[in-house]
Amino acid sequence: MASISRHQRLLILLGLFLLGYYFQSQRRASADLHLWTGLTSGDPAFRWKDVRLTYPPKKITPLPPGGVQEFPRVQQTFGVESTADEKLRKSRQHAVKEVFFRSWKNYKRLAWKADELTPVTGKPKNNYGGWGASLVDNLDTLWIMGLKDEFDLAVSAALAIRFESSTLREINVFETTIRYLGGFLSAYDLSGDSRLLSKAIELGDMLLVAFDTRNHLPVTRWRIDKSLHSKGQEAQDNSLLAEIGSLSLEFTHLAQLTGDDRYYSAIEHITTLLTVQQPLTHLPGLWPVLLDALDANFTRHNTFTMGGMADSAYEYLPKMHFLLSGSDPRYAHMYSLFSTTALAHMIRTPNIPIENHSALIPIDIAIDSLAAPYLHEQGQHLSCFAGGMFALAGRLLSLPSHVDIGRGLTEGCLWAYSATPTGIMPELFTVTTCPLGTPCEWNETLWREGVANKVGLKGPDDPYLDKHIKAKRLPKGFTTIADRSYLLRPEAVESLFVMYRVTGEKRWVEAAWGLFENITRVAETGLAWGKVLDVTVPKEEVEIGDIMESFWMAETLKYFYLIFSEPELISLDEYVFNTEAHPFLRPAARTGAKDRASN
Repeated sequence: MASISRHQRLLILLGLFLLGYYFQSQRRASADLHLWTGLTSGDPAFRWKDVRLTYPPKKITPLPPGGVQEFPRVQQTFGVESTADEKLRKSRQHAVKEVFFRSWKNYKRLAWKADELTPVTGKPKNNYGGWGASLVDNLDTLWIMGLKDEFDLAVSAALAIRFESSTLREINVFETTIRYLGGFLSAYDLSGDSRLLSKAIELGDMLLVAFDTRNHLPVTRWRIDKSLHSKGQEAQDNSLLAEIGSLSLEFTHLAQLTGDDRYYSAIEHITTLLTVQQPLTHLPGLWPVLLDALDANFTRHNTFTMGGMADSAYEYLPKMHFLLSGSDPRYAHMYSLFSTTALAHMIRTPNIPIENHSALIPIDIAIDSLAAPYLHEQGQHLSCFAGGMFALAGRLLSLPSHVDIGRGLTEGCLWAYSATPTGIMPELFTVTTCPLGTPCEWNETLWREGVANKVGLKGPDDPYLDKHIKAKRLPKGFTTIADRSYLLRPEAVESLFVMYRVTGEKRWVEAAWGLFENITRVAETGLAWGKVLDVTVPKEEVEIGDIMESFWMAETLKYFYLIFSEPELISLDEYVFNTEAHPFLRPAARTGAKDRASN
């Protein structure tokens, strides 16, 4: 054996020291994790329902009696499909299924039971508690696509999740509700597997503990360990509207399925506050992006949007009205106030290079008490859900003009897709607009003036303006593009799906196929599909970020699949989709509907 030099001995000792330090740090990290979760091992006897509450509710408000209202038919009555149309539709449906299965297969191979697969490096990622967000989020997608063996495998893994242990110090109650609770509820509705309902109850009982505050509003960024050790928490004074106002569908449906009114009672308190304070905000009819949940004050802040951080609170108004079969009139009333204000102030006609267009766009608004509302003419990909929302509400509430508003909003998003070199809409951008109902023919001078104003140039004839437009890669119509990325988001195809089911107009199907081809071609990686970092560069120069959110499979591909499915598969007359595209079977439609939910 060769002798070891002094230098080699030092290297070996250093290596042993580093190895020991690594294992010690791993033990500390493990201890820290258990400190966060409050448990040192999985206790099979542990139940969230048994956790002692600091502020137990003084009363439980029961679900209102259901079945009190007959609704107009939501879906168009579709005629007999020709052989050629059926062949084309099924080929497109198969293409979507292939993309889903490749994404799912590599998630299963490289990141099984993790929250996400990183689509470039192929690593597991845990950013939603480490409970398998992509797994639970896609239980219903697997069922709908007829992948029953994969569904059974995923169910077995999902049933083993222990929600009292988390990879995160703080839990996002909203994301946990829409992805996990919504996923279990929908999978139960479709499959009838009672084990999934039991898992939803387990998670629902955990999430109820987040409402254990003085005023019974939820802690949206919730510490599990504090609740397990009876350390009080309070709702935050800067909560997001979407995270407070978008828990209603999931908790209500859990109450419907179990008969346990605790779940409905928790969100009914939020509904009461939203109802009472809606006319009292700085823009009556809308709630601001930020809510003071600590003081239960939903009127204080002055910024309003239909986009990110607010979107699903509005989306849930007509959907709750439908899920409850009209038994709580407050939801229809809140939608009426919201839509009246939105149509008066927020929904505008964009100045874009299309003749005689009907496109619309929702913009953001800030209110100054000493001046008129400030219109921030910002468009968001997240706002693209609004076309489907208006169309659905138009059917449910017999408001044909709202179906037309839905058409315009969906057209606005399609324009934003078509305007870029990749054929994909950017995350955030601004445009110049005209008030709703006024002519807004393309005016290039107005557009150039808008671009110049954004960067402090002298006007549309400023000699530096063309250089700026070229350097910033601004297609005609865009005055700025604040975020050039595309995160595989579903909102545009969601509205295309709803518009097609509501109107029967095939142009929405053709538009969806165009989006599918562009997205899958541009965002593809060696393993799956990922975030497009810049949609404004030529296709050959696109770079892909290492992010594939669970909603890529759970929402975007599910909506693509359904728009190319037979219209009675997950009928909008029988199911209500939560904001994560999980279809909940309406109690009024339960008989016979589940038989049609499998392709």
